[in-house]
Amino acid sequence: MSDLKPTPLAALHQQLGAKMTAFAGYQMPVQYPRGIIHEHLHCRSRAGFFDISHMGQCLALGDGAAEAIEKLTPGGILDLPVNSQKYSVLTNDHGGVIDDIIVTRLADGVGLIVNAGCKDKDFAYLREKLAGKAAFRELADQALLALQGPEAAAVIAKFSPDATALQFMQVCDTRIAGVACSVSRSGYTGEDGFEISLPAAEAERVAKVLLAEDGVEPIGLGARDTLRLEAGLCLYGHELNETITPIEAGLGWIFKKGHTDFPGAETILAQRQNAVGRRRVGLLVDGKIPVRDGAVLLGNADSEVGIVSSGSFSPSLNRPIAMALVDQRVATTGTRLKALVRNSAIDLTVCRLPFVPHRYHKPGR
Repeated sequence: MSDLKPTPLAALHQQLGAKMTAFAGYQMPVQYPRGIIHEHLHCRSRAGFFDISHMGQCLALGDGAAEAIEKLTPGGILDLPVNSQKYSVLTNDHGGVIDDIIVTRLADGVGLIVNAGCKDKDFAYLREKLAGKAAFRELADQALLALQGPEAAAVIAKFSPDATALQFMQVCDTRIAGVACSVSRSGYTGEDGFEISLPAAEAERVAKVLLAEDGVEPIGLGARDTLRLEAGLCLYGHELNETITPIEAGLGWIFKKGHTDFPGAETILAQRQNAVGRRRVGLLVDGKIPVRDGAVLLGNADSEVGIVSSGSFSPSLNRPIAMALVDQRVATTGTRLKALVRNSAIDLTVCRLPFVPHRYHKPGR
C-alpha cells in the first residue's frame, strides 16, 4: 500500500477504523467496522458520508470552453444553464466511451469531474483537444466529499441554506463550517444528496464537522458499489469502456437532439437509428449465490448471449442482482437466462433498471 496515493482524509479513515484497499492508484476505505451491509442500509435510511477525493477535478476556461467540450461529447453543453450539471461521456472515434463525466456550466467556462482510474488519460486528452480553444486547469489541490441519503438535506441545511435550495444537478458556491466550497445536489447512490468540492487542506475539518452530525456515518467503497448497482448506474471499466458505445450502455437519454459533431458520431447515431446488437439490462438472480462480473450468460439451447458487467448482493432487496450486456434479442424484461458460476448454471431474469427507485430532489418532489 506504500506506493498508493493517499487522499486528504487518509488519517481520518484510519482513526475511524477503516479497512483500506487499493483503488485506481489510491489508498481508499473499502468498509468501516460495522460492515458493508450496515453502511449500505444506513445510506438508504439516513445519511452516508463518502470520501471521493480520488476523482479528478478540472476546469476548461474561456469563452470557447463550452463549445469545445460539446464537440467531445454527445451531450449538450452549450445550452446548459450556468451553475447546472449534466452527466455525459467522452467518446472516441469508434464510438466507444473514453470516460463518463459530470460537466458543470460555469460563468467563465466548464468544470468537469472524471473517474479516478481514467484521470491521467482524460487530462492528457482534454489538454490536447482544448489547445487553442480553452485554458485547461487541473484542480489537484481540491478534495471531493459526498453526503448521500434521505437525511442529507437536513444535515446540509444546518450549514448552507443556499445548498439546500438547489434542485438535482444544480450547483452553488457557498460555505460549510466556514470553508468556501462548491456544492452540487448530485451523487452516485440514487439517493438525494450533495457533493462538496473544497480545498484539500480543509477537507478533514469539514469531514469531521459533518460526521459529528446525528445520523451521519462514513461509507466505504464496498457500499458505494452496491448502492450504485441498485440504482442502475454505470461503472467505468464494467458497463462502460472504449469498446462499449453509450447506446449499448443504455445512455441514449444523455444525447442532445440534432448534435452530430462529436467523436464516433457516425457509429453512435447509426445505433440510435437502428437496433443495436447488444444492450445493458438488469438481472434478478434466483437463489442466494451472487453472480459476479465476467460471468457468461446463456440463453435457449445454452447459446452464449452476453456477459455480466457488475453483480453483487443487494442489501435493500435481500437478494443477488446484476447488470449485463446482452444480445438485443434477449433484452426484453422477463426473459429467463442462465449464468455460469463455478461450473454451475444460475437462473436469472432480465428486469428493468433501476432495481431501487431513484430519490433525487427534483421540482415537484
